[in-house]
Amino acid sequence: MPQRGATARIKAAATVATLSLLAGIGLSGCMGGSADEIDYAVDGTLSTYNTNTVAGAASAGPQAFARTLTGFTYHGPDGQIVADHDFGAVSVVGRAPLVLDYVINDSAVYSDGKPVTCDDLVLTWASQSGRYPAFDAASQAGYRDIATVDCAPGQKKARVSFVQDRAFIDYGQLFSATSLMPSHVIADELGLGDAGVTNALQTGDAPTVDRIAQAWNTVWDLKPDLDLKRFPSSGPYRLDSVSDGGVVVLVANEQWWGGKPITGKVAVWPRGADIQERVNEGSFDVVDIASGSSGLLNLPDDYVSTEAPSAGVEQLIFAPGGPLAATPNRRAVALCTPRDVIARNAEMPIVNSRLSPAGDDAYSAAEGAAEAGQFVAANPDAARAALNNQPLTVRIGYQTPNARLAATVGAIAKACAPAGITVQDAGSESAGPLALRNNEFDALLASTGGAAGSGSSGSSAIDAYALHVGNGNNLSRYDNERVDGIIDALAVTSDPKEVARLVGEGAPILWGDMPTLPLYRQQRTVLTSTKMYAVSSNPTRWGAGWNMDRWKLSK
Repeated sequence: MPQRGATARIKAAATVATLSLLAGIGLSGCMGGSADEIDYAVDGTLSTYNTNTVAGAASAGPQAFARTLTGFTYHGPDGQIVADHDFGAVSVVGRAPLVLDYVINDSAVYSDGKPVTCDDLVLTWASQSGRYPAFDAASQAGYRDIATVDCAPGQKKARVSFVQDRAFIDYGQLFSATSLMPSHVIADELGLGDAGVTNALQTGDAPTVDRIAQAWNTVWDLKPDLDLKRFPSSGPYRLDSVSDGGVVVLVANEQWWGGKPITGKVAVWPRGADIQERVNEGSFDVVDIASGSSGLLNLPDDYVSTEAPSAGVEQLIFAPGGPLAATPNRRAVALCTPRDVIARNAEMPIVNSRLSPAGDDAYSAAEGAAEAGQFVAANPDAARAALNNQPLTVRIGYQTPNARLAATVGAIAKACAPAGITVQDAGSESAGPLALRNNEFDALLASTGGAAGSGSSGSSAIDAYALHVGNGNNLSRYDNERVDGIIDALAVTSDPKEVARLVGEGAPILWGDMPTLPLYRQQRTVLTSTKMYAVSSNPTRWGAGWNMDRWKLSK
């Protein structure tokens, strides 16, 4: 399927993913007995089952639920799109306009016995299309270009037609793992009947749509006393429980129609301060975190560590209100931020990219515009001049505990002090997109979309929408009509020369307006017990969990 960005760079190498999956299957047959449970530590919160909301997309939910809520595709070990034939099939039936036929596997049922139907596609599209603003969706990318989803309620097939001249390049990213939520849960919750959700969304029944949206936003919040009836699974694992400490326990889904998971139970542990202690104890089998976030981890002999760059960019995301609502103030903070020092400490190169962020090194020169040069080393004199010698206090938030980001805030505070800018460390366990949106601090230090983890979809065409007006993860509420046009054009453009031209046109605008300040590409660390097999990292927000049903822990 046509792709560009990080997904194009690795050419959708489905064979790699297939080999990884087969490796997991083969290993299970050639080694001794396997343990019954795997403990998997991630570097974000586990606040919702719905990873399509603003908070959910930035959480560790994608790492946890990639094999719990399946779709027509998933992201393989290099971030590439891989077709999931267990779930169904997609075929192109028209190019101008783009028309796709989706057919769900006849055997596909949720863990509660209810069939997976095209109603779930309608809900996915409507919730993320931007047509109904009550949905707190993280991104509209791709879904906003769909004109219609033809679905007879309860059926296993749907025809998806795109708007004329809006042939979304990365359509393989749509209706993928973790994007399809069980619409029948909302129908039951609101008493709408089997066809009620689809009929309301297709006819635009505003009062009912608002009720559906409110349910979509909140009904899948993860709490210790949750009602499991609301959390059916469409994958090899299903949700079993949530502990008081936020640990999500997944168990084998008896209704799963594909290959059975190798390990019967996976406990997913949200971010905590005790990773080193638990690694020393051997109580974590897989750890999937941002490099440096837990400081310098001492590795016991029975662990293996691998590092790889993610598709997410660590950045300062400036709040839409407060002292950084004014462009000169944002530029002043950017001018005194020592991006060179911060990137060097992270052992990664400086990243200038906003419009081609997902590992698109081929376009980095186009975004390394002349304007970016003045924002490399700290320049307190220029920062002070931008403020007309007026003092400024800035609160920088980030999700704690995180040793690397704490050090980054400290470096910014030290470099900006001579400019009369006081930087306050506003890190907290609850710091994230919603806290920034509520102006609890003035800048969020996080990866793509405000995530503690990678945050990236793996597609620059999608990630760039974080600067498009109306997008939920446009946390700065940036509004520039020309930049919107550039982002919209990038989403339907495959010609590399045209992509470079568009990126080059947008770069100076964004360096001038400064809605965000990119710092460096987030490096990922995956620690595994030497008794673990078939675990591999992933540069997207789905992380190492992309194939957890193939994981094996030998006794």
